[in-house]
Amino acid sequence: MRVPRAVGGIAVVALAAALAVPPSAPQVTDAASHREAPLISLDPSADITDFFMFRSYETGNSDKVVLVMNVIPGEEPSSGPNYFLFDPNVLYSFNVDNNMDGKADDVSIEFRFSTEIRGLVNQFDLFLGYVGCAAAPPCPLPPITALDGPGSEGLGLRQHYTVTMVKSGHREQIASGLIAVPSNVGPRTMPSYDALAAQGVYTLSSGGRVFAGQRDDPFYIDLGAVFDTLNLRRSLPLETAAEDANDNVNPFGRDMLSVFNVNTNAIELPSAMLTKDGLSIGTTSGSKLGAYASTSRRKERVFVEVRKGEPRDPDLQKNQGPWIQVQRLANPLINETIIGTEDKDEWNAREPEEESVFLDYYQNPRLALAMQLVFGVPAATTGRDDLADLLLRYQPTDERLSELLRIDLNTSPTPLAAQRRMGPLATPADPAAWPNGRRPKDDVTDIAIRVVGGANYLAARAADGVNTNDKALIGTFPFLASPHDGRNRIHSNTP
Repeated sequence: MRVPRAVGGIAVVALAAALAVPPSAPQVTDAASHREAPLISLDPSADITDFFMFRSYETGNSDKVVLVMNVIPGEEPSSGPNYFLFDPNVLYSFNVDNNMDGKADDVSIEFRFSTEIRGLVNQFDLFLGYVGCAAAPPCPLPPITALDGPGSEGLGLRQHYTVTMVKSGHREQIASGLIAVPSNVGPRTMPSYDALAAQGVYTLSSGGRVFAGQRDDPFYIDLGAVFDTLNLRRSLPLETAAEDANDNVNPFGRDMLSVFNVNTNAIELPSAMLTKDGLSIGTTSGSKLGAYASTSRRKERVFVEVRKGEPRDPDLQKNQGPWIQVQRLANPLINETIIGTEDKDEWNAREPEEESVFLDYYQNPRLALAMQLVFGVPAATTGRDDLADLLLRYQPTDERLSELLRIDLNTSPTPLAAQRRMGPLATPADPAAWPNGRRPKDDVTDIAIRVVGGANYLAARAADGVNTNDKALIGTFPFLASPHDGRNRIHSNTP
């Protein structure tokens, strides 16, 4: 099912109404952020921090396509007693275009959540959502070692979820009753968090896998320096050739997202479930996919009609209306660094195939102009049809402009150990990196700065000085590192 969405000025009004009272959104933090538009910054449980799409690089799974959506920016690991939940009032969706018409309505995958209070927390009306003691007596509470059954007694706030696939108008629930992995509270309550999280990786009947739960925030960037009017910590040229070639050391920047977590929806599916002709990689005629992630809230419809002589029952006055998209994300950093502030909220509400409305921002990138003004080095500020071709078209002859993350399934995945953060700009180049899909390893900040800035910034190795994530990525599904725990986290992001 394609979610109906409003457009234009109506879109902003509808978006504001949908965001006015997010019923169960956790409180936003000030420490870190991917908060790219004014309205969505007020609704963290629907705020998508990153969207990844890539061919699986796990051994034996290269015929699978992985889709990952992270939400809730800046999760402080120690934020008890109420940790981070998916919002049951939000529709979390992956939307796929498999016939290259720019409309990502061919396949949709929807995640929906529900929340229960149970176990010891419910039995004794405890003030904590998660309780347990891995230590010996006198503490009588069993630690949380399972998502269900024995060992789950202390898992008081528990979320179940369903996964639904929509193809050609046909809805099929491909998973139900699954349990989301809770936040990493600490070693006394959850003594083996990795083992607990592993129970949250479910195998689907199709041969795919699905996961929902907390992970380390994989995005690495000197966020404060970039948005302090490009107050980077060196002048051009920013990285030496040796520093630029080293993907494992941060030469001068500070990873402002270090030791923060996110909530992750991840699914791995056989490519045949997503391609146009239902054939697998290597045999399909439709080798290219375009996709974006979205979050939506229902717009409430209020009915004031009451039968004569009957009392007004407030519960009868409301009905859940249509889903209204409150955020979308395909290519990284588009809304943050390309779209103007006055249009950011409308951009979130519009369909990707309506991107021609915002074409001026791509052809005359304000980021390039800002770089030129700040660094005093000429940038490619106008006439940037190359950016429109790169980000909005499958091929330069396409008339329709659509802002989708695109992937050529004929490109073989690169094993994690051999991946290069700079992708097509690395030596040797890594063709399986963004903008050919996107993997957690890809340094989209540095790639974007050089591509948007133009030849001078490419030659100067423009960068934010952060070349690696604070936690090592993993090479198996769901591909993101285990989250930091609330008891032992230390915010240290010096080089």
